[in-house]
Amino acid sequence: MGKYFGTDGFRGEAGIDLTADHAYKVGRFLGWYYNALRERNGNNEPARIVIGKDTRRSSYMFEYSLVAGLTASGADAYLLHVTTTPSVAYIARVDDFDCGIMISASHNPYYDNGIKLIDCYGEKMPEETLLLVEDYIDGKLHVFDKEWPELPFAHREHIGCTVDYVAGRNRYMGYLISLGIYSFKGVKVGLDCANGASWNIAKSVFDALGADTYVINNKPNGLNINNNAGSTHIEGLQKFVVENGLDVGFAFDGDADRCLCVDEKGNVVTGDHILYIYGCYMKEHGELMNNTVVTTVMSNFGLYKAFDEQGIGYAKTAVGDKYVYEYMAKNGCRIGGEQSGHIIFSKYASTGDGILTSLKMMEVMLAKKMPMSKLAEPLKIYPQVLENVRVTDKKAAQNDPAVQEAVKAVAEALGDTGRILVRESGTEPVVRVMVEAPDHDTCQKYVSQVVEVIKNKGYGV
Repeated sequence: MGKYFGTDGFRGEAGIDLTADHAYKVGRFLGWYYNALRERNGNNEPARIVIGKDTRRSSYMFEYSLVAGLTASGADAYLLHVTTTPSVAYIARVDDFDCGIMISASHNPYYDNGIKLIDCYGEKMPEETLLLVEDYIDGKLHVFDKEWPELPFAHREHIGCTVDYVAGRNRYMGYLISLGIYSFKGVKVGLDCANGASWNIAKSVFDALGADTYVINNKPNGLNINNNAGSTHIEGLQKFVVENGLDVGFAFDGDADRCLCVDEKGNVVTGDHILYIYGCYMKEHGELMNNTVVTTVMSNFGLYKAFDEQGIGYAKTAVGDKYVYEYMAKNGCRIGGEQSGHIIFSKYASTGDGILTSLKMMEVMLAKKMPMSKLAEPLKIYPQVLENVRVTDKKAAQNDPAVQEAVKAVAEALGDTGRILVRESGTEPVVRVMVEAPDHDTCQKYVSQVVEVIKNKGYGV
């Protein structure tokens, strides 16, 4: 991770950690950089960069700042307007853009925002390019083995154009609809759009496939994104599904790159359940490449036990869909993801896609003619307690000898009946302490022990 860009982009409180000036500089550099790459390859056409945003009030400010920077450097900016992160990745790839930019802080509250950079393949931008962007933000410019005093401004006809590209968002919706191999007619589906980027996409896709679609949290006002809504506050959808007698529910986060499910009884179906259900489905159809499902270290003990029972192999990566996708691409795997609901179907997408995930879960339900509760039933989840500790210095807190000694003591006490995982967040000033054990009280006891050490050492905020 660099100074500004973490595992999921440049993220922080809008106007404080991430400002309009930052966004302008990101646009200035990327516009110049991709024009320079084109010129070095004998192409004098202006660079084309596609931009999407979520529903936060500050997203408009950052969009305008990015466009100002891009066009001042002579690049053309194509605006998808309010749309999902996976749609930007899809359009960047299929419509031959130099790169894509998504303005979102995903599941964070409305006052945060972020800038995610996506390359021309629809994948997260390479680390070396991100470091060049960071250097420019900090006033340094060493590119193509040369120091540059300042970026030149485009002028006259070379100033970039701004293009309304809502057609790109519609193209993405058409792609999702094309993946529906079964009619959803007669299936009552609940959607929680988190007052976020999926509000104007998800229902249209499900309606087109014939579902009886019921939607909550689809009235964004710029301040209510993720507010007691979406995949991080799924209790509202649980109640909605049960009260309305729905067959299944799907909850997305603010930029719709993740999805969690609710079965017809109101039970939560996590990302681990989704990996298990679709992993088994792929194995049954001979489509589970390398007989491997890619997970992260945060996946539950129970998932691996269930995979063992089904004869399915698995890999574990660091937390972050970036690392999941890198492993999948390197090893030819078709499915991977996180407990939080970031699920990647590499045959269809280069990033986690919440709406795609919901369609794939519908596919399994309809193909097997089974309710979601039955599909999820074989996976027995170990009790888990996770506490996010806001700290002054997450690296120092995690590496403190006293904290490490406390973690070691818990691991020894658990033995092979559970596990403890302590890690720093890639996007927030937080250390996450997670314990899985045979019962909830044991989990809570050991989490509290480690959290107390972190706070007693003076790292707590």
